[in-house]
Amino acid sequence: QVQLVESGGGLVQAGGSLRLSCAASGRTFTLYTMGWFRQAPKKEREFVGGISWSGGGTYYADSVKGRFTISRDNAKNTIYLQMNSLKPEDTAVYYCAGTSHFSPLAVLTTVSLYNYWGQGTQVTVSS
Repeated sequence: QVQLVESGGGLVQAGGSLRLSCAASGRTFTLYTMGWFRQAPKKEREFVGGISWSGGGTYYADSVKGRFTISRDNAKNTIYLQMNSLKPEDTAVYYCAGTSHFSPLAVLTTVSLYNYWGQGTQVTVSS
């Protein structure tokens, strides 16, 4: 099993920045890709971006491309989501997820392909 714990959410004004962290523990050697998802009220959980656990390649949803950056620190078993130029529509609960599914990053954009999930952290962007 893998355990994921997110941190770093909060309230920020539009145009501001936040950095989320996701610390992984347990059988992390089974991970192939880590992803960030978000879920706004009354909406489905949607893919934000993903990063290869070993190689570091990244892939982003069009809605965040150029504003959000995912990085990793393998020594700390932690991934990060740097969010810049935040918009009110970015308001959501953000979830860290991990998968052992072996597929290209561009394929790993659906909730059902991820084995492990964190508890979520709230990000609120005020206008």
